Amino acid sequence: MRAHQALAFLLLFVIASGASENASTSRGCGLDLLPQYVSLCDLDTIWGIVVEAVAGAGALITLLLMLILLVRLPFIKDKEKKDPVGLHFLFLLGTLGLFGLTFAFIIREDETICSVRRFLWGVLFALCFSCLLSQAWRLRRLVRRGKSPSGWQLVGAALCLALVQVIIAVEWLVLTVLRDAKPACAYEPMDFAMALIYDMVLLAATLGLALFSLCGKFQKWKQNGACLLVTAFLSVLIWVAWMTMYLFGNAELRQGEAWGDPTLAIALVASGWVFVIFHAIPEIHCAILPTPQESTPNYFDTSQPRMRETAFEEDVQLPRPYMENKAFSMDEHNAALRTAGFRNGSLGTRPSAPFRSNVYQPTEMAVVLNGGTTQIYTLKTPWQPTDLG
Repeated sequence: MRAHQALAFLLLFVIASGASENASTSRGCGLDLLPQYVSLCDLDTIWGIVVEAVAGAGALITLLLMLILLVRLPFIKDKEKKDPVGLHFLFLLGTLGLFGLTFAFIIREDETICSVRRFLWGVLFALCFSCLLSQAWRLRRLVRRGKSPSGWQLVGAALCLALVQVIIAVEWLVLTVLRDAKPACAYEPMDFAMALIYDMVLLAATLGLALFSLCGKFQKWKQNGACLLVTAFLSVLIWVAWMTMYLFGNAELRQGEAWGDPTLAIALVASGWVFVIFHAIPEIHCAILPTPQESTPNYFDTSQPRMRETAFEEDVQLPRPYMENKAFSMDEHNAALRTAGFRNGSLGTRPSAPFRSNVYQPTEMAVVLNGGTTQIYTLKTPWQPTDLG
């Protein structure tokens, strides 16, 4: 009995000591977590928790935007808005990769993690910048001509531009890791920056072409060009800031190794949120927004051209029945006058009563518009009695 009690006490002591040791080393993490992932939950590493939360929120927003664009795709009828949908998906996919790559700079590095960092950093940014450059090309065409390249042309151009950085990243890894047999984590900050020169070229080209997208006769696309210009400009500022800090600032502050990963992780998160807020959300809103219907013409608007004013006699021809009725009525009228004159002349006396005639004569013509057709009616009144004497 005492042996069982001693064994149970020893087991509880081992568990308590292990928990206290884990709590002292990584406060907030579980007991069975691998050491390389401790930074994801270590409450003592404040920057990792904050960057992880911001990156996770950005990833959720990006997935939500992709879902909205996918659901609203069948309702997009305008060709100019439907063509770049594939490019938007590709851009959101690259932005989602940036948020995911942030976690690779929070966890502890090893050979695999370092290889992923070195390869995906340039490739993902090249994909995003290639999409932005294709978008600038599209907006330039829309502002000048009112027509954009097809969707396959936009996606193909973006993929071809990003493929160049894929080749550069593969060559860099092969030359440094396989040929020179160096560890994947053993690279200088300057080497890392030199491998990203092509990304800088894409960013500079995007900024320059975005400026030209503001010049053209089609005004409605200039708002998209302004959002693209703001996105490219803020991206330039972020790249200048993180490269300055990564290459020179950390060394001057004697925090090169300690602040290297936080600098790169913050740059990824900041770039991703700039892409989402200033480019993805405005473009998707513009794509899913229904095209306003053309309003009916306002005939009271003096700025609109007026209809041709012509005389009634020029366009409206009187029908033949009206002319015949008019001639017949005048003949009856003349005949009645001659008869009255003959009677007065034969009797030689003034008639005792005025001569009354029931002959009708046309007195008024009415023009009635019935269903867009012109109908002419002749209104007749009895002949007014007159004193023939």
